[in-house]
Amino acid sequence: MNIGITVFPTYGGSGIVGSELGRELAARGHSVHFISYALPTRLCELNERLQFHQVDLFDYPLFEFPPYDLALASKILEVAEAQKLDVLHMHYAIPHATAAYLAREMYKPTRYLPFVTTLHGTDITLVGSRKSFLPITKFSIAQSDAVTSISQYLADETCRTFGIGGIEIIPNFINAKEYQRRENEALSAELSPHGEKLLMHVSNFRPVKRIDDCIHTFAKIRASAKHLPVRLVMCGDGPKREGAETLAREYGLAEDVLFVGQVPNIADYLSVADLLLVPSETESFGLAALEAMACEVPVIATRVGGLPEVVLDGENGYLVSLGDIAAMAERAIEILSDDKKRREMGRRGRAWAVEQFNTETVIPQFERLYERVIVGQTVSSASSCDK
Repeated sequence: MNIGITVFPTYGGSGIVGSELGRELAARGHSVHFISYALPTRLCELNERLQFHQVDLFDYPLFEFPPYDLALASKILEVAEAQKLDVLHMHYAIPHATAAYLAREMYKPTRYLPFVTTLHGTDITLVGSRKSFLPITKFSIAQSDAVTSISQYLADETCRTFGIGGIEIIPNFINAKEYQRRENEALSAELSPHGEKLLMHVSNFRPVKRIDDCIHTFAKIRASAKHLPVRLVMCGDGPKREGAETLAREYGLAEDVLFVGQVPNIADYLSVADLLLVPSETESFGLAALEAMACEVPVIATRVGGLPEVVLDGENGYLVSLGDIAAMAERAIEILSDDKKRREMGRRGRAWAVEQFNTETVIPQFERLYERVIVGQTVSSASSCDK
């Protein structure tokens, strides 16, 4: 199949999942064409089966904000005609699904180009639910030839917010060969020069990730377990980084809170971690948690959104209430003080990730969905749902 994929090329879940999906599809013999304003994250190597087509934005004084959705629709049409695309896969509802609808309508006199929309979270729970975007978001989802959600939680939220059903649950995934624990003595020595345990956090540092809670938790661990040498490694970047760095300095912990930025291969860092913190206000799935478990790292996460579908409380990690710093610190001390328990939780996490979320299980679900919409078996996303 010739597949067009559009993602936001940023350090966030939808961009990462879309990039990894394209790589996996290309490895399976499909031709994949990414269409976006910049090269998507984690898409480092292009080849004849994995190509990138950049959307050109027109900077004109009349436009206070460049109309990206219109430029994207035009670029999709251009690529569809040149590459004979069979199907489009749009990650994040707006403006991507809207642009795909416009491209499909423009191309319709020549041929019908179906598109699949994958909902990732804030496109439904934050952006799409705003009054100014709700009608166009609902319309764009309903016009999709098929809609997928990364979790049951998000499908339920879509039903509640938009009254739209007919959504297929296809979860996020990991490549079990790429995401596995590997010894890395050099990196371990760099991050843990005196054999300290390593707490880790991975995100795009947006407000919803509540990264200050990581700092507060770390400070509480240091105060409550002075016998436990531990450091905190913050992977990623974003608007809340500066504030978190300031908070670490105020606690007097700046030397042991390492902000390492957007690392090229997160599996390397997860392989030397002892525990992952996910204190998010909401998560539609929890991709960072899944990647950590694949690398045998237990997870402490908030009991919100789709995280309970990924983190099994007491099995491969712990779930705590939102904002409960004391419980997060207590559970962290419990895991970091007991190597046997930590390793066992890590092994169970790896087994769960490989069994439920491996590419060998998930990618064929997308392939079958593409095949259905290509032959016209539209999955009605406009159907009503039980609220």
